[in-house]
This record gives sequence, structure tokens and C-alpha cells, in this order.
Amino acid sequence: MEVLISGRKRISALFLIVLPVMIWMCCSAILPGRGEAATGSDGQETRALLNEYLAQYYDFDDILIPGELASSPPKSFIYQTPQFKAGTMVFTRWWFDIDSLSRLFRRHVESLTQFFKDHMQKDKWKLVNSYEGKESFLSFSKPNRTCNILINEKWYGVTRVEIHVAPLTTEGM
Repeated sequence: MEVLISGRKRISALFLIVLPVMIWMCCSAILPGRGEAATGSDGQETRALLNEYLAQYYDFDDILIPGELASSPPKSFIYQTPQFKAGTMVFTRWWFDIDSLSRLFRRHVESLTQFFKDHMQKDKWKLVNSYEGKESFLSFSKPNRTCNILINEKWYGVTRVEIHVAPLTTEGM
């Protein structure tokens, strides 16, 4: 009998600790004002600086990835020989704002496309063409390589970024 009561007390104590933390996390994500502060001009600048600070290079040393994206290694692959490196990198980010979902979809895709346009140019990539809409597609080139970036928003709140890098020609391979 004592073991049963002891187990119940432990579960109750754990529940009383976890429940307030979960309520705080949910409320901080839903409360109005949180999104507004993050979307004002100061919030956008701060978020942009933070993303640039956290941004990093993964498998290619000339393709910078925003810090807000998480790598998805099972869906990515890199093929490398002494002559070239090619492959696909996949990144995702889950987010959800219950008050302004459609507005944030557009803003998030626009900020990602602008990030890639700015930083790819800094890394000596030339923008060949782009398509921006529900899905955004950016195509870049260098003298010996091409890079295509697909940014897709899913209806359930996931941003998926696919980066495909391939040699531009097969000469010298």
C-alpha cells in the first residue's frame, strides 16, 4: 500500500512541476503582443541580426544557412569526389502562430528568400532566376556549379528548404 501511495505522490509532484511549465510555454506562444513585438521594425532587425549571427555553413563552404533552420540529415545527401562536391541539403523549421498564420507564411518565406539572395551574392553566387509565391525557387550559378533552393511552406506549419548543388559541366571530371 505504501508503494502505491508513494508512486502516486511522485506522479502528482511531477505533474505539478511540468503543468505550469507547459502552460507558460503555450501561453507565451499564443498571447497577442508577442508576435507584434517580433514583427515590428526593431524586432525584424533584431531577428535578422540574430539569424545572421547564428547562421552557419554546413557541407558547402559558400552556402550560408540561416540559424533558424534545423538540418535534416536523413533527407540530405552529399556526393564528393576529388574533382567536385554535389548533393542535396534539407532543412526544416516548425512554427505556428494561431492569430496570423497566413500573414506569417508570407513573411517567413520572404525573409528566407531575401536571406539567400543577400548571402549567396556575398559568397560570389550569381542569381540566375527566381520564382516567389506559395513555393519559392531560387537558382544561382558559379562558373563551375549551380545551386537551386526551394522554399516550401506546409499547411501544418513547417518550412522546408531544399538546397541542391551540382556541377555545371562535366568537363574535367
